[in-house]
Amino acid sequence: MKIAVLMGGTSAEREVSLATGQGIFRALSARGHDVVAIDTATGRLIKAGAASGEIAGHVGREPPGANALARLGDKRSTPALFELREVRETEVAFIALHGGAGENGQLQALLDLAGVPYTGSGHLGSALAIDKLVSKDLFSHAGVPTPPWLVGSADASQVESALGGFPVVVKPSQEGSTVGVSLVRTADELEEAIREASRFEGLVLIEQFIPGRELAVGILGNEALPVVEIMPTHEIYDYECKYTAGQSEYKVPAELTPEETEEAQMVALTAHRVLRLSAYSRIDLRMDASGRAWCLEANSLPGMTETSLLPKAAAAAGIGFEELCERLVKMGLESKNAAGTRPRDRG
Repeated sequence: MKIAVLMGGTSAEREVSLATGQGIFRALSARGHDVVAIDTATGRLIKAGAASGEIAGHVGREPPGANALARLGDKRSTPALFELREVRETEVAFIALHGGAGENGQLQALLDLAGVPYTGSGHLGSALAIDKLVSKDLFSHAGVPTPPWLVGSADASQVESALGGFPVVVKPSQEGSTVGVSLVRTADELEEAIREASRFEGLVLIEQFIPGRELAVGILGNEALPVVEIMPTHEIYDYECKYTAGQSEYKVPAELTPEETEEAQMVALTAHRVLRLSAYSRIDLRMDASGRAWCLEANSLPGMTETSLLPKAAAAAGIGFEELCERLVKMGLESKNAAGTRPRDRG
C-alpha cells in the first residue's frame, strides 16, 4: 500500500513530530508498505531505505524557540502539499504531526476535500480537542470531571476566589507536549507564568492543580487501553520529563484498584466521545487521593514513537508497535470522519 507519513511542520512540537514520524515510517516500511515521509514545513521527501538520521531531528529538554519556527513557517504552506505527487497519489496519509495546522483540523479538512483518506480523527474532532478551553467547556457540560479554570490574565485574588488558591497550572490553550506550561506555587510566580504561556497559540488557561497520580488512557477504536501511570521526576509531567531519558518512570498497567481503573477508563472514553474523536486518542488525567479521575486534556494525535504512552498501553494489551500502526492505517481507510459523514473513498 502507498502511504505518505506527514510529519515535522512548524509548531512548537516539530521535533517531537519528526520522532513520531520516524517511528511510524520504520514500522510501516517493515510491514512491506511503500512508504514516503514528508516534512510538511519544507516539502522534503524521505523514502524507504533512508537512514534514521535523515528523518528525525533531536528532541531536546526544551521545545524549539520561536525564531527557529518562524524561519520554517514561510517555507511552505499546507495547501502546497497537494502539489506533491506523493500526496495526491497516496492511498492513505498517516498524520504524524503535533500541534498547529496538522492537529487543529485544517489539514484534515483539506484532505477531506482532496479525497485523501487519513489516520486519526476528522476535522471537527481535531478542532475541538486542540482547544483546551472548548474541550473543558464540553467536558463540564457532559459531566466529565475537569479541574476548575480561569481564562486570560488573572491576579492572585481571582485565583484565590475562583480556584481555591495556589498551586495552579498556567498553560496556553492550544499547545501540546506541555509547551509553555508552568506550575505556579505562589502569587509571585503568576505574572511570569502568564507571560510565558502568552507566547504560544491560544488564550491563557489558569487551572486548579490536582495533587495526585499522573495517568494516561489510550483509546483505540471504541475501547480504552490499559491505564498508564507516569512517575516524573518533576511535580508535573513537563516537556523535559516527557522527552529526556531517565526523567520519568512508567507503570503499565497502572497499579490501581479495579474500581480506579474503571473510573479512569470511563472518564477517558467519555472525553473521547464528547470531543467527537475517532480511531485513536490519548486522554491525560490526574487521580486524586480519593480515586477520582480528573480529565486534563485530550490528544487527538498522541506521540507515536515506540516509547510513547499510547504504544506502551497498546503493548500491554498485546498489540505491538507495527501492528498498531497498521491498524491505524486500516481505520483511516475504513472509518467515517468525526462529523459523521459517509466513509472517505477515492473513487
